[in-house]
Amino acid sequence: MNHSVMNFSIKFIIAIFVILIFSNCQSPMGIGVSTEWEKTYGGTAHDYGYSVEQTADGGYIVTGYTWSSDGDGWDVYLIKTDVRGNEEWSKTFGGSDTDVGYSVQQTIDNGHIIAGYTWSFGAGKRDVYLVKTDDRGNEEWSKTFGGNKTDVGYSVKETIDGGYIVSGYTLSFGAGWYDVYLIKTDVSGNEVWTKTFGGSSLDVGESVQQTSDGGYIIAGWTGEGLHDVYLLKTDASGNEEWVKTFGGSYAEKGHSVIKTSNGGYIIAGYTYSFGLGESDVYLIKTDSNGNKEWSKTFGGSDDDVGYSVEETYDGGYIIAGYTHAAGSGDSDVYLIKTDSLGNREWSKTFGGSDYDIGYSVQQTSDGAFIITGYTESFGAGGSDVYLIKTY
Repeated sequence: MNHSVMNFSIKFIIAIFVILIFSNCQSPMGIGVSTEWEKTYGGTAHDYGYSVEQTADGGYIVTGYTWSSDGDGWDVYLIKTDVRGNEEWSKTFGGSDTDVGYSVQQTIDNGHIIAGYTWSFGAGKRDVYLVKTDDRGNEEWSKTFGGNKTDVGYSVKETIDGGYIVSGYTLSFGAGWYDVYLIKTDVSGNEVWTKTFGGSSLDVGESVQQTSDGGYIIAGWTGEGLHDVYLLKTDASGNEEWVKTFGGSYAEKGHSVIKTSNGGYIIAGYTYSFGLGESDVYLIKTDSNGNKEWSKTFGGSDDDVGYSVEETYDGGYIIAGYTHAAGSGDSDVYLIKTDSLGNREWSKTFGGSDYDIGYSVQQTSDGAFIITGYTESFGAGGSDVYLIKTY
């Protein structure tokens, strides 16, 4: 055989072999997801998105807070978009002081429920702020909860009886400095009961969901300085059934929890005790009694944080947060997809040369993902609400 033909044949075989190897390997960065569109919302000042949900019409509802609306303190910001992310309407809520929206959900009557905090109304320095709107974002009612100190609502869900459950923290009530604050209301926002949980230090409930037995699961963090992830289960009346903590010798926080299809729970947050970097995304899977089945970390040599987690249609998980370790800017939106055992299938970053953060993610009806947060890389102001749709 001609020597040059033999060399070509060997190189061709090697090339085919390399292609076959890589075609059967999943790259950790970005395989399986692309950006369908990105949108920013806000004015010339500062605007932040904290929570997003797909609505019954295929569009999206986003809440956060804005300084751009009137220039007179922060206001709760509610944005409704169509399926392509084009703004249909936006509303602000609040008074002359600081008012913030952290969580939003479309309600069974096609309106919306928002939880956060207010300095403009209520009895204390900050009070839990609960706002109910109709399907066009017009306020139907608002309520405040708390005492004469600081009380904040981080998460709200509609309950099976048509009322609402809110989790956050309270400095006004309870045994410690901050205590987990759980508030149950009726359909009109009237308090049915409240509960506090925690010890003598800091205890915060950042995420709540009703469970299949009618009770509630709350995730957050506990401890002063070196925190641990805090997972709390209650019955339907808010009475504690069990509590679990997760972490190591350094600081950990839980930011998001959902019940999984197998009856357990999945928590996302961050850890300084485990992983590769300063902080790493921390994913914890438990059984129905809160016993850890496994945990995973994701990230590089710098800070990486997970703020939101959802179970995906294939039984895996999707996590949104931010990364300093990867991406193109000071920080980038960080999206991680795992299988049912928490093994990373792919990850993706979004953003520009400045700070970009992802606070909330949901799988959409087409199997893709919607993420909200804020961007300092794009938009009209110092920071703008950032909405990203993948396909």
